[in-house]
Amino acid sequence: MRSESTSFGTLRVEVLIAARVPERCPHASYTCRRLLWCAQRGVFEELFVAASLRPSRRVRRPSADTLLRDRLPPGQIAARRWPVLHQGEVPVFNAATWDLKVFGQVRRPLRLTWDEFQALPQTEMDGDLHCVTRWSKLDNTWRGVELRLLLDRAELTTGAAHLTFHSEGGYTANLALDALDDPILLATHHDGEPLTPEHGFPLRVIAPARYAWKSAKWLRGIEVLAEDEPGFWERYGYHNEADAWREERFAPDDGSDEVRQVGGR
Repeated sequence: MRSESTSFGTLRVEVLIAARVPERCPHASYTCRRLLWCAQRGVFEELFVAASLRPSRRVRRPSADTLLRDRLPPGQIAARRWPVLHQGEVPVFNAATWDLKVFGQVRRPLRLTWDEFQALPQTEMDGDLHCVTRWSKLDNTWRGVELRLLLDRAELTTGAAHLTFHSEGGYTANLALDALDDPILLATHHDGEPLTPEHGFPLRVIAPARYAWKSAKWLRGIEVLAEDEPGFWERYGYHNEADAWREERFAPDDGSDEVRQVGGR
């Protein structure tokens, strides 16, 4: 069991949790707020919340540099470095056994080896990376394969409407096919160099318009679905769409998006 505390407005909340909370939560600064939200919906098996009102100074959001203001979504600040945040351990890459599958609502399921994936047409894309923890990594040049190219080769069925990205270790992230109105890349390189293992080597999703938890690292599968299936963080109360420019960090508190119970990764 561990304890965390946080303050927002004039409410100070202390949370003790004993089950079903990810051991390595990369979004720790938001944990208490979301646990309170989840407790109201009975998501966790053991959750004790002790709250007391006490005066506290309102926390100001950091102001963005004037020159960057138009490039930063609401509530974000430009990072001077590229923080490493992820759920689970960094996997070991083996080129001889690695593959990428595209399956589900497709007419031609794909299974690509590492050599076959590298032989696909390559694209360079400039795109910022916005983390839900409020940092943004600007001025990135990515290289890889357009997601749309693979989906076109797999020939989507008429019922296809949603995607689930499957990563090493069981991590998942979901997107509606409508999200492809914005460019999405399956990236192998960053700023002219191969991705480092902690940043997703050999392959990660890059969806610049969405918060970075949608840009799944260590990608191994793309499942095409007729119905939406929430991903790992969405099941813990994060927003299903994750549009950074609309500041869609968490699921609405009006009950329209219920948090589903989960038993782990």
